[in-house]
Amino acid sequence: MPQLRIAQDPAADDLLGRDPLALLLGMLLDQQFPMERAFAGPRLLADRMGVDTLSAAGLADADPGQVVTWFRGPPAVHRYPGSMAARTQALCRLLVDRHDGRAEGLWAGVPDGATLLRRVRELPGFGEQKARILVALLGKQYGVTPPGWREAAGDYGQEGSRRSVADVTGPESLAEVRAGKQEAKRAARAAVPS
Repeated sequence: MPQLRIAQDPAADDLLGRDPLALLLGMLLDQQFPMERAFAGPRLLADRMGVDTLSAAGLADADPGQVVTWFRGPPAVHRYPGSMAARTQALCRLLVDRHDGRAEGLWAGVPDGATLLRRVRELPGFGEQKARILVALLGKQYGVTPPGWREAAGDYGQEGSRRSVADVTGPESLAEVRAGKQEAKRAARAAVPS
C-alpha cells in the first residue's frame, strides 16, 4: 500500500493510499481549491457517509440531494459543493459502467501509458492536464508504471520535478510545488502584453 502524504493529514492520506477511488476523487476535487484540502475531501466524504472505504456504486446510486448535503458540510468538501457532488457521481457512474465499480480498473492490465492516459481523459472533470498529472501521480507514488507512462504524463512524469501533486511527498515538497506554481503564474502574467 502506498504511503501518501498529499493531504498532510494522516487519516486522509491513509485513505488515499488504500482506496484508489479516494485518490481519484481527490484528484477530481483538486480544482480551484487548495491541494491538501482537495485530497482531504475523500476522507471527509467517507466520514459523512459513515464508511471506511468509498464505493463507486454507493456514490453513483445515492440520492443526488444527499450527496450535495455530504459535500456542503460544514466544512465543505469543496468550494463548489453542488457541481463537485454531481461530477463525483458522474465519475462513479462511469466506473460502475466500464470498470465494475473499481477505480483500479482504470489501470489494471493497461498495455501502455497512452492507453492509461486515454482512459483517464474519459473521466468526467479530467482535461488533458489533469489526466497527465494523474498518470504521473499513479506512476510516481502508486506503483502504476505501464511502459511509456512517463511519456504519457509529459513534463509531470519527469524524475525529480516539482510541478504537481504527483511530486508531493511531504510538507517540504508541497511548499516546493506551490512555489513552482506561483512562479509559473507570475511568468504567465508577465508574458501577457499590456
